[in-house]
Amino acid sequence: MRRRHSLWIAFAAIAATCSGAWAQAPSADAAKYPEQLVRLVVPFSAGSMTDLLGRVLVDKLSERWKQQVIVENRPGLAGTSSVAKATADGYTLMLTSNGHTVIGNLNKNLSFDPLQDVVGISQVATTPLILVAPPESTTKSVKELIEAAKAKPGALNYSSAGLGSTTGIAGELFKQTTQTDIVHLPFRGLPESQTAVIRGDVAMAFTFFNVGGDLVQSGKMRGLAVTGGKRLAGLPNVPTFTEAGVPEFQYDAWFGIMAPAGTPKAIVDKASKDIAEVLAAPDVKARFEPQGVELMSSAPDKFDAVIKSDAERFGKLVKPAN
Repeated sequence: MRRRHSLWIAFAAIAATCSGAWAQAPSADAAKYPEQLVRLVVPFSAGSMTDLLGRVLVDKLSERWKQQVIVENRPGLAGTSSVAKATADGYTLMLTSNGHTVIGNLNKNLSFDPLQDVVGISQVATTPLILVAPPESTTKSVKELIEAAKAKPGALNYSSAGLGSTTGIAGELFKQTTQTDIVHLPFRGLPESQTAVIRGDVAMAFTFFNVGGDLVQSGKMRGLAVTGGKRLAGLPNVPTFTEAGVPEFQYDAWFGIMAPAGTPKAIVDKASKDIAEVLAAPDVKARFEPQGVELMSSAPDKFDAVIKSDAERFGKLVKPAN
């Protein structure tokens, strides 16, 4: 009898614990979302362009949602995989770049599908890139760099923030556009890639103004050209690619927020709407626009269409380099 009574006490305790856990579980009601902490996974290192965008967004979303939103830096495939396999409840999101569209082409044995296992919430920004060279380089223009590369195929190299990074895509697109053979040296982030340029270990690299603009301004890296239709206000002496004589090279990076596939549509739509309103805030625009970053938002279905389109475009680009 005593044993039966003890078992009933144990069962009651377990039931009470489970009941408490269920009571605290977040609902799928978009009107109440979010009800607890939201993680924004950034699959890049701290100090990257994606990380800098994420830090501003989480501060503003925390204010708007009255819930804590944090950036979680998990560089590489581990970060993307953690989101693709996360519970699809809206409490794990990812801010990444258009490099996401090619990771399936660069890695044939993934444990997840980078296109099917995540859904788009909204694009958040597009930005031009800067082609940079070592300060002591003998190539002082884009034309001279192309001539040097064609004179010695395979002799020059370029650094990037990593395989599948947006700076890596820019390098491969530059090679394809200019029909040059330049060796790719991927690093584990933009700081390392830029260090290779500063030391003269590579002939060129691509970077962003709010990550490497000060290094160009100080003469630690030489700016050769910027993508996009106009010069950057902070680098008035660096020409556009059109002005540099290579108008056919067109490339701007984009950044966007995604969620695990299966996340309730109502939550995806609410998050997309709230993110759009944050991006439209004058103080957020004022922070990024001087750096050449164009903040933007898009409906989830339109973002999904961009992801699919770029996967086809850039997938063909990186296959030969794989």
